[in-house]
Amino acid sequence: MMQIPRIFSGIRMWLLTRLVMNGFFQAIATLANAFLVELAFDKIITAANFSSYQQIWQIGLGLLAAAVVTALLRMMERTDAERIGQEYVYELRLILYDRLMSLSPRTLQSRSQGGVMLRFVSDLSAIRQWVSLGLARLVVAITVAIASLLALSLVNIRLAVTVALVLTIGTISAFKLSQKMRTTAKEARDRLSRLAGNINEKVGSIAVVQVFGQSQREKRRIARQCRELEEAMVNRAVVAGQMQAITEGTTAIAASATLLMGALEVTANRATPGTVVAAMTIVGFLVPRLRDLGKVQEYWHNSRVAIGKIQQFLATPSLVKEIPNAPELQTGPGCLEFDDVSLEGGLHNISAIAFPGEIVAIVGPNGAGKSTLLSLAARLVDPDKGVIRLDGQDLAQHSLKSVRRAIGMAALDLPLLRGSVDKNLRYRWRDAPIEEITRVRQLCGIDELLAELPEGEKTRVAEGGKGLSAGQRQRIALARAILGNPPVLLLDEVDANLDAQAAAVVDRILAEYQGTVLIITHRKERLAAADAVWHLEAGRLIEAGPTKELLAKDGPTSRLFWSHTQSVMSQRG
Repeated sequence: MMQIPRIFSGIRMWLLTRLVMNGFFQAIATLANAFLVELAFDKIITAANFSSYQQIWQIGLGLLAAAVVTALLRMMERTDAERIGQEYVYELRLILYDRLMSLSPRTLQSRSQGGVMLRFVSDLSAIRQWVSLGLARLVVAITVAIASLLALSLVNIRLAVTVALVLTIGTISAFKLSQKMRTTAKEARDRLSRLAGNINEKVGSIAVVQVFGQSQREKRRIARQCRELEEAMVNRAVVAGQMQAITEGTTAIAASATLLMGALEVTANRATPGTVVAAMTIVGFLVPRLRDLGKVQEYWHNSRVAIGKIQQFLATPSLVKEIPNAPELQTGPGCLEFDDVSLEGGLHNISAIAFPGEIVAIVGPNGAGKSTLLSLAARLVDPDKGVIRLDGQDLAQHSLKSVRRAIGMAALDLPLLRGSVDKNLRYRWRDAPIEEITRVRQLCGIDELLAELPEGEKTRVAEGGKGLSAGQRQRIALARAILGNPPVLLLDEVDANLDAQAAAVVDRILAEYQGTVLIITHRKERLAAADAVWHLEAGRLIEAGPTKELLAKDGPTSRLFWSHTQSVMSQRG
């Protein structure tokens, strides 16, 4: 299973070191500021006979220098903190993408697309906030607080103990809200996930909602989920507000306690008024830090929920397992063999061979396991039992990249991607030579298709190929599949509901393609081009052999297509 990386490693460890050093330098600048304030108060403001204006200028320039240094250090702190968060999220995002690419479509079908998107967007944003705005600030704040309190203890131990005591009580009070914050953060995150998943589904199937007149019902459902999300977010804000109230109260009490203790120390002649003012300056510097820390727990609990969701996603079992450093598949004539192959819930003990250059028609009723068989051949899923060989090589023992380079596939479940027509055409082989592009375009009738489009090959295609007709989409998908002339071509009902031009492209490909073809079809006329037929029912291969023989005899295959033909004729009549 893929693991979530450590936050502080590599360059992030160096950035953390810089943050700690930054905190010490900020503490030094603050102490210098406090010393100058004390000097100004004791030597200038409360002095009975003061006449040196040069000292005023010196103290003023010192205060200005301390302010400039502090400002520059804060700027560097913010930059380094953000860089830590962005570097971490960058690494985590790539791990998530690798995991996504390792999952089979069959696995992803059981997950909400909106939920998967939240892993990459909302969850990573919560983790970045924790690392950049929470953890990094916490490191600097602790460094500054410890250094400042140590320095203050050298000036006046009672003032230092007073401030430390107030800060400790405030910290303990804040942590008592920890569990409540985690609960509200998780509830808000879950309700956001449900809303996102619902909206994502409605965007993808808006026509279904409109055709069946369910717009108002779906609106009520969205409204209910929005209210639930609103309630969860308000509950989280209430706890965050309580946390902020504790922080604000702690800072106010720390300032008041410092002033009161300072007054007692001055009365007892253990401190000067300048010392008290200097202590107040240090506390005033710590106040913004404490206010920042008021949101640290909120960031932390949000990130805990996000990391939990990401860990669940990374733990999703993959139906395809690649051997590390697996050898590349050697290209051959295209002999594809299924040897006693089974897949739970899909196929049972399938044994069949598609010989080089053969066209094999895979037939059977819906749900028979035909598409699953092609998914196994493309290694979109690996079998639970048995071996699939290409030219005698076990597909499971070779790298996925080389297997998929040897197999082209076109199916209704493999839509076009957003981008230009040319980008989709070249997707399988981005740097294909012009001779290969020309061959594929001629074979699939792409030039005629481009003449119908406003910008030719530069025409933009919407997600899923929307904006193009079914026939246009299918021709481009077929061209994409055969680019590079892979030895094996898998076609999953590519001839369903096609116009005459697109159907003619399928005929031409079957006639001219040199490799091995497995085509799922329900059309009897398509069998004329097939050398063999594999007939599946309920996940089992019930009949296989040469096309003419199976159609000539009274068997399952001939009866399947005879009943299909009769059904079509009766519907027309």
